[in-house]
Amino acid sequence: MTESYALNSATRTYTCCTNQPASYRHVHSSLMAGNAETLDWDLVLQFDSGPLELDIASSIEKPITERTNIYGQVLTPPDSCASSPVSSSPDEDTIVFVSTTFFPGALLNALPSDLVLLSSDSVFFYVHRHVLLGASENGFNSLLLSTPGTDLSPVGRVVRVPESSAELNIVLHAIYGMSCAHYSPSFESLVSSLAVMNTYGIPIKKHVTRYTPLYNLLLFHAPLYPIELYTLAASYDLYDLAIPTSSHLLSFSLASLTDEMADRIGPRYLKHLFFLHIGRSDALRRLLLPPPNPHPPTATCDFTEQKKLTRAWALASAYFAWDSRPDLSTSSLESALAPLGEQLSCDQCKLVWQERIKTLIVQWSVVKVCSYTSVSGLTLKVFQRTI
Repeated sequence: MTESYALNSATRTYTCCTNQPASYRHVHSSLMAGNAETLDWDLVLQFDSGPLELDIASSIEKPITERTNIYGQVLTPPDSCASSPVSSSPDEDTIVFVSTTFFPGALLNALPSDLVLLSSDSVFFYVHRHVLLGASENGFNSLLLSTPGTDLSPVGRVVRVPESSAELNIVLHAIYGMSCAHYSPSFESLVSSLAVMNTYGIPIKKHVTRYTPLYNLLLFHAPLYPIELYTLAASYDLYDLAIPTSSHLLSFSLASLTDEMADRIGPRYLKHLFFLHIGRSDALRRLLLPPPNPHPPTATCDFTEQKKLTRAWALASAYFAWDSRPDLSTSSLESALAPLGEQLSCDQCKLVWQERIKTLIVQWSVVKVCSYTSVSGLTLKVFQRTI
């Protein structure tokens, strides 16, 4: 009987095998019985004539993803107490997949694990019953309140759950307050794990708050999945997650919202998203409205001549006001307004034009529209940082 072990990045694999070569057992049993005369020497010579092949290199160092079976070197006689022979397939292996974080002996709690969760893809998670009951508001969907639905196996008490190992791994890491970022879970797995937490009575708002591991992991996907993450945050009323995610929605077209997405977002967060776009556009129009300040009149440029400067700014601001976008960058403003100042003949007018552009860029770069923004009689709050 030999044992071999293999590991991969998500689970530990334990393999037990009993496939001893038949020629070893036959020769050894004949020698032990003392039947030297009846021994099949051809079989012995045939067995000894072959070279003994041992892969020494693979026995010294094995990759963690490789399954290895090394046969024993010491031959033992058959069990004399066995009443009948037991037929077993030499290639039959028993494989058990165990989580690399929640495995037997893991230092996750002061007490040893007393519960095993078995996922739908047959991965074992060794956890603590009191930790799961303390995190759940419904007894882990009533699975831990009573014994039905549990199995007793050689590895301990097992509770079967319908979720996959990827989903269960994220949920358990959130319960134990650990980060699962090193597993690089997909965004789809993170979304489904929140539904699993809701099923097992685990408060999502408690585990997806600012600076928690699951919060940071979800926010990491905001640049790639902005509207999906905002919809997720709105459906679970995760305000702290919706606020930073909304900054990635400035270039999102509100016309592309589907009825299903609008239903999941809900009226409150949908209003915030619309007012974010409307508030940014309104703030840009108000910043563009004041014309450049006139400079003192000179012999070549009096107040009448400076009206050209005011008209040029009015035309440029009207263009941006008509096609204002919430995601308009400061570089776009500067590249569109700067060439117009080159057409002015007065050097002082050019300086005034450049100063007005710098003031506009600074004001636009610090504009912050809060979530509770509205127009047409309601409160419009624009936060400006002091430079």
